[in-house]
Amino acid sequence: MQARRVFLQQLALGLGLSSMADYSFAADPHTSDVPVDRPLRVALLGLGGYANIVAKGMQECKMAKITGLISGTPSKIDTWKKKYDIPDKNTYSYENIEDIRNNSEIDLVYVITPNSLHHKFVLEVAKTGKHIICEKPLADNAQQAREMIEACKKAGVRLYVGYRLHFEPHTQEVIRMREAGEFGKIMHVNNYMGFTIGDPTQWRLKKALAGGGAMMDVGVYSLNAARYCTGEEPIWVTAQESKTDPVKFKEVDETITFQLGFPSGIIANCGCTYNFNHSERLHLMGSKGWAEMVPAFGYGPIKGKTHLGPINQPSVNHQAYQMDGIAACILQNKPDPNVTGEEGLKDMIVVDAVYESIRKGGQKIMINS
Repeated sequence: MQARRVFLQQLALGLGLSSMADYSFAADPHTSDVPVDRPLRVALLGLGGYANIVAKGMQECKMAKITGLISGTPSKIDTWKKKYDIPDKNTYSYENIEDIRNNSEIDLVYVITPNSLHHKFVLEVAKTGKHIICEKPLADNAQQAREMIEACKKAGVRLYVGYRLHFEPHTQEVIRMREAGEFGKIMHVNNYMGFTIGDPTQWRLKKALAGGGAMMDVGVYSLNAARYCTGEEPIWVTAQESKTDPVKFKEVDETITFQLGFPSGIIANCGCTYNFNHSERLHLMGSKGWAEMVPAFGYGPIKGKTHLGPINQPSVNHQAYQMDGIAACILQNKPDPNVTGEEGLKDMIVVDAVYESIRKGGQKIMINS
């Protein structure tokens, strides 16, 4: 298997939207011969739908293991501790999170709650001295993201965001080709992500829990991909919202299209939706070649091709690769991949601008740090 490439985030908080061009690569922990004394010991905070996917994926991890559980629902704790053999002393409620500071069997907490609870729980966990992974989007807005980064910095803990695709081999190959100049000058990017949302009573349709709708949930994929496809940071955005079901989507956005302008003159057309399926794609066009991935952002298998032919990379368990990649950073002192809190902040700055453009009738919004 080709060594898995992990991107180094070298920009410090406060530099805002400067270049993404400088990366370095770390060894794939799935092929590394570097031994570790023990796995990264992870507590899951929030035991909902995606936590189940993470937990299942982590059964394939070589360097990370679930050792703790945190939930506001006691019945979930009972079920999960039996399923994953977690002792009572490593289980916590939302009310006694501070007690994990004294638990030497937990190194890191993975926050997998509804979006609008990310800020609250990251601040609480940071005080315990445990490292943190927060599921995307990092926060409801850029200001919250800044506060989370600062709290972790003050506590001396690492903050990561759950951008699993930064560990996914097809995605990494496209970025490698772009950085190597194999596409020539990037001319245009077109990304879309969405699906038909189901249960109208779910938390994703409640602004108080979700922070927003399709843009917050799946629009971040289109946005983040536009950044890693160009290697640049956007300097302006225009955005439009359409809503075909004002009852179901009373509180949150249903479908948003947005355009990102980059310093080199590249324009990326992006979109996201909660109203239709079969819209998951990435398309990059350059002066010498192109890349297309369909599907591009889901849990897999990711499929793609370029002007040179199929992207021949392995299909992997995204959650296992993500957790082993982060474990390698913490346990083996590998360079931090491009999934730090600062990376999440950069996307939140743009998300804020998208919503501002919509409020102002599609007006072009200049993006500042």
